[in-house]
Amino acid sequence: QVQLVQSGGGLVESGGSLRLSCTASGRTFNGNGMGWFRQAPGKEREFVATISWNGGLTYYANSVKGRFTISRDNAKNTLYLQMNSLKPGDTAVYYCAAGSRIRVGTSSAIAEYDYWGQGTQVTVSS
Repeated sequence: QVQLVQSGGGLVESGGSLRLSCTASGRTFNGNGMGWFRQAPGKEREFVATISWNGGLTYYANSVKGRFTISRDNAKNTLYLQMNSLKPGDTAVYYCAAGSRIRVGTSSAIAEYDYWGQGTQVTVSS
């Protein structure tokens, strides 16, 4: 059974930092692009960041650019999202995702991702 298991998240004050992790089991995604998405209450799921199979390419939503950093450790089958200078507007459930069809480059399209983590709550207080 293929799983993406997330950890990290929680409650932090505005301006604080958090790191999310996402570890794959059941198969490796070392040859595939991966990404982070988030969904706030009453809103649709939105793209946050994506990374290519070897970490050589990254792409961010404008809202997080310069504050968030996506990275991966293929030896550990783990994806990370370092979130700095957090704002109340970053409050959401965050999801990691892997795209088995994303072989080259990255993608910000939800439809390109076919494996999803369970989601983790990030709450930023003002």
